[in-house]
Amino acid sequence: MPTKTLHIPTADGQADAFAAFPDGGGRHPGVLLYMDAFGVRPVLERMAVELADHGYYVLVPNVYYRSGPTPVVELPEHIGEEVRGEVFAQLMPLIQAHTPEHALRDADAYLAFLTAQPEVGAGPVATIGYCMGAALAMRTAAAHPDKVAAVAGFHPGFLVTDAPDSPHRLVSKLTARVHLGLAEGDLTPEAIGELDQALDAAGVAHTTEIYPGTVHGFTMADTDAFNPSGLQRHWDRLLPLLDSALTRG
Repeated sequence: MPTKTLHIPTADGQADAFAAFPDGGGRHPGVLLYMDAFGVRPVLERMAVELADHGYYVLVPNVYYRSGPTPVVELPEHIGEEVRGEVFAQLMPLIQAHTPEHALRDADAYLAFLTAQPEVGAGPVATIGYCMGAALAMRTAAAHPDKVAAVAGFHPGFLVTDAPDSPHRLVSKLTARVHLGLAEGDLTPEAIGELDQALDAAGVAHTTEIYPGTVHGFTMADTDAFNPSGLQRHWDRLLPLLDSALTRG
């Protein structure tokens, strides 16, 4: 499976990125994959390669590029509970510095770069994200309804907030199909209700599902939160969504 390390020109510099795409040439539907809070690392690269094996060009940008190239924060091979607090103490300033304004400027650059790649087809793309990346995927799709046909978010964070530009307040701009795979406890029942009500009112085709027996971060095999059945359910929901929404050839 071909992979590349790339540099994406943005309004604020250059974002390093990982890309994976099918072997054998041709053009393929594009997928913009937003990282979780821990950043671009081997587990995300492996997930991108697995997704590329199903026929997609997958671009994984380093959202923290303003603070440095990958790895912005040195991580252990396994992020266990004994180091989680220390790691998040380093990550939190990076998370807080990534404002919605930064996210929108970056989304413009990421999508322009993705759709310009010679291996990417001319049709619509998908945005997917994990943890905080789910909100970034939703913001990107809302800002670019002409380009994004599918959105998927897993163990999402920051989807429903009190902010006037909370992602759940932007869904009226979506034209994409949406799947949200939640861990138990990711959102309160009230927040889930508010999110579903907003999606229904906007006429967005969507599924919001709590994956049983999971905790936040369940897709990430390098953490204590990892749940193999949750990861498989994620693939079982994600692949049909992409296959139905994105044009091949």
